[in-house]
Amino acid sequence: MSTTAIPTNTKWWNGGRSPFNASYGKVMMWYFLMSDAFTFGAFLISYGTIRFSVNSWADPNQVFNAFPGFGHQNLPLAFVSLMTFILIFSSVTMVLAVHEGHKMNRKGVEKYMILTILGGLAFLGCQAWEWTHLLTGEHIAMLGDGTLSVVPTTVKMNPWGTHVDHEAIAAALQVTPHEKLAEIAATLQHGATAQGLAAKTSAELISAIQASPDLHVNHTGPIAFGGYFFGITGFHGFHVFSGVVINVVMWAKTRLGHFDERGHYEMIEKAGLYWHFVDLVWVFVFLCFYLI
Repeated sequence: MSTTAIPTNTKWWNGGRSPFNASYGKVMMWYFLMSDAFTFGAFLISYGTIRFSVNSWADPNQVFNAFPGFGHQNLPLAFVSLMTFILIFSSVTMVLAVHEGHKMNRKGVEKYMILTILGGLAFLGCQAWEWTHLLTGEHIAMLGDGTLSVVPTTVKMNPWGTHVDHEAIAAALQVTPHEKLAEIAATLQHGATAQGLAAKTSAELISAIQASPDLHVNHTGPIAFGGYFFGITGFHGFHVFSGVVINVVMWAKTRLGHFDERGHYEMIEKAGLYWHFVDLVWVFVFLCFYLI
C-alpha cells in the first residue's frame, strides 16, 4: 500500500492555500448560507410546533384558491404553483448565467442575468398580489359572539377555521346586526355596495344571503396563522428582494466589463449560490404553508 509523504513544515491554514479547494469568498458565502438556513429552520420548526399543537388549521385549498383575472373561481393552489414555477425558472437562468461566465461570454451572462432579475421581480409581484388579496379580502366568518362578519386575513384575525354548517349559519344570521348583514350581502353580490343594500330589511338581506351559491362560512381559526404566514413568507420575500438587488449589481458590473478585467466571473457564482438558496428555501415554505 503506497502512501504520500507530506512535508513536516506544511502549514495548511497559514494563508495562500485553501483547505476547501475554494476561494475565500465562496467559503464565506457558504458559511452565511448555513447560518441563514438555521434561521429559516428555526422559523419553520416553530411554525410546525404550533401547527400540530392545535386541533384545526387553515385549509390551504380554501385560503389560496384565487387567481388574478379569474374573479371568484375556485382554483386551489394554482397561483402559488405559478409563483413556484417562476422562481424555479429564474434558478435555471442563473445556472445558465454561471455557465456563460465559465466560458467568459459577457453577452451570455448579461442575457441570463436579465432573465433571472425579471423572474425575481415577477415572483415579488405575485407575492404582493397574494398578500393584498389576503389583507383586503372579504371572508365571512363566525365570530366568538355567534354573529357573522366580513373579515380579512391579518396577524390578528384568521377567518379560516372549521366550516360552519347551514343550520348554524341560519341561526347566526338572525342575531347578526343589520349593517353586518348589508356587508355580507354586498360581498356575495359582486358589484353591490353595503350602502346600497342598507335600505333593505334584515329579513330581505338574510334571504338574499342564504340564496347565494357563494355562501361559505368558517369559524375564526388560530390567530397564529397570520403571524407565521406573513412573517415567514415576508422574510423569504426580503431575501428574494435582496437577491434581485445583488443580481442587478452583478449585471451592471458585467456590462461594465469589470469581470473581464479580472479574468473570471466568480462573483456571478457567488450570487448564484445565494439565489439557489433562496429557491431551495421556497420549496420548504411551499411545503409547510401550501401543501400541509
